Amino acid sequence: MSNLRDAVGLCIPYGKANSQYETEFEPATGTIWGYFKPRGTACFSLGLLKDIRGHDNTLATNGGKVEVEGVTFTANHYVLASRTPRVFNLGGDLALFVLLIKARDRDALAHYAKLCIDNMYPRIQSFSCRNLTTISLVQGDALGGGFECALSSDVIVAEESAQMGLPEILFNLFPGMGAYSLLARRIGMRAAEELILAKNAKRRNGLQAVHRVRQLVHPVTREELDAITDTWVDAALLLEDRDLKMMSRIVRAQMRRMESGDVVDVAAAAMAEERLAATA
Repeated sequence: MSNLRDAVGLCIPYGKANSQYETEFEPATGTIWGYFKPRGTACFSLGLLKDIRGHDNTLATNGGKVEVEGVTFTANHYVLASRTPRVFNLGGDLALFVLLIKARDRDALAHYAKLCIDNMYPRIQSFSCRNLTTISLVQGDALGGGFECALSSDVIVAEESAQMGLPEILFNLFPGMGAYSLLARRIGMRAAEELILAKNAKRRNGLQAVHRVRQLVHPVTREELDAITDTWVDAALLLEDRDLKMMSRIVRAQMRRMESGDVVDVAAAAMAEERLAATA
């Protein structure tokens, strides 16, 4: 253990066994490597969110220090990545959203949204550690909540083939877990809205929700993110059957993306299925 700090490239696994969020520590550089390893679709399931939160809460509580094999190290960098080939993260658990919205279960939908913010906000604040740099390593698709997650880091490193986007407006909703707040600070509010709405003015529910969000955005505070999440939950519960069908089409496209790899663009595949259904 005495030579761990000098072993460049050595990464030591640590953390919870059988977790959907695998963590390693590189002592030579003081780097935490966190990898999404979800079961099933590469989205933010409740299980994955809870596993991330378990690790990150400990990191924040310990002031940016990690314990590896009985030795305490200070983290200088925290890299977020994925174990799923060609996918960073596909975003929210849309299959769960469909069930909860149909059941009108506002409490469960709000619980999911708040858990997302419980993960996002500490990372936005660098876990209250002034010398900790957070990095998102995007090697594949980062869609919806996956893009929001990438935006929460200080630095985004993306492969040339990576695809990042916000498809929520396709099913008449908007990305409710930080995208507007973070994009507005990086590229301005107008450009953020153009990216979120994708020139789709016909999706009235999503458009109105984004306009309400505009009234809330200024400094990034926990209260802001909570308020936007509440707006997202309200907007989600206004979705109609047509919108939920589009959400389900995206779920099917995600499944084909994971199972056979024949889907390159999840959003385009869902829209193509909608056009086919309209002509049937």
